[in-house]
Amino acid sequence: MQASTRRILLADADAFFAGVARMVDPEGAGKAKFLIVGGTRESRGVVCSASYEARQFGVRSAMSISRALKLCPQAMCVPVPFKACSAKGREIRAVLERFAPSVEGASIDEWFMDMSGTEGVYHHEPLSVTAHRMREAVKKETGLSVSIGGGTNKLIAKLAVERAKPRPGTGADGVHIVPAGEEQAFLLTLMLADIPMVGPKFQQRLAALGLVTVPDVLKYDVPTLTRWLGQRTAEWLWDRVHGISESHVQGRASARSISRDETFGQDLRDDKELEHELLRLVTRATSDLRGDGLTARTVTVKLRDFDFRTRSARRTLAMPVVSDRAVLRVAVELLVKLRVARRVPARLIGVALSGLSEDPKADQLILFAADRDAVETDRDRAIARTVDKVRKKFGAKGILPASLTLP
Repeated sequence: MQASTRRILLADADAFFAGVARMVDPEGAGKAKFLIVGGTRESRGVVCSASYEARQFGVRSAMSISRALKLCPQAMCVPVPFKACSAKGREIRAVLERFAPSVEGASIDEWFMDMSGTEGVYHHEPLSVTAHRMREAVKKETGLSVSIGGGTNKLIAKLAVERAKPRPGTGADGVHIVPAGEEQAFLLTLMLADIPMVGPKFQQRLAALGLVTVPDVLKYDVPTLTRWLGQRTAEWLWDRVHGISESHVQGRASARSISRDETFGQDLRDDKELEHELLRLVTRATSDLRGDGLTARTVTVKLRDFDFRTRSARRTLAMPVVSDRAVLRVAVELLVKLRVARRVPARLIGVALSGLSEDPKADQLILFAADRDAVETDRDRAIARTVDKVRKKFGAKGILPASLTLP
């Protein structure tokens, strides 16, 4: 029997932070045509979001507030209303969960949906029709709009949602579905910069090789790309330009834990190198945690030694956490414990977050946690949410977690 075609959607809230800020302050931000969200005129923060009118002046996410105000001096600047954003994110997700059997949070304002096998439920209507009904329901019930992209996997859906956004002059209506079998034709219209995780530095490296568009890469085979980029990067890029992605939508029902691990090409001996790899894994895991609207109470670190002996250490916290800093502090302590017990070359490191829940206090300041090492402040969460926004735009390497260095 032939396997059914996967039908994946991605809903991306339009100007989410700006929209929520206007709802929170209808007499101030709500009346501002040019709005920048991320800080005040006196702050040294970065832009988290901006109204479409401000974007016409070149204001972009991750830009410094001072730079944004030089481009659009008439704009109003407001801090990010994180609590209200979290609440609105949950409202949007609740609407989407009525339509899709499996919904996965990709960030605070993005949700993947697996619609595979629902054709009969929707009387075999085109997926685009279902997506439009989702948009109408979200707008009616939350007051915010979403754009929806779709295709046969997460990658195509992610690329399609950018084409769906109703920006001035594009003619887009908020939904763009790439039909099964037309993935390559769609990819041929893209720049490499459009592909998630192809950030500015990687773009420069590719451009130096004459690779700017997807068709530029399609001229070459994997061995050629490997000579230029190395095997892992070449294979990754080849998969992306061919629209290959095997990642599945993970709904809440299947999320007992969130884990990330890395097997090294060569065993690592140095503790600092292992801490660096752990830092990278923690930032990925906590980003997924926040994207799914969850908190975690248990942190586990795993090591696989050169002789394939696997060891782990875990710690359960008094209060749930969501920020990179809090999780990293505990994870490093666990790594130190494992290394003290047996300091030998390691071939794999991993981190897992469990004890997951949708704690109603997840967006409240924790002042009196019994576990002082894991206390999270509003600043921790603000930094984490802003970093999520930057990575969403520029890829996982769009901002480095240097601020998470432990004292």
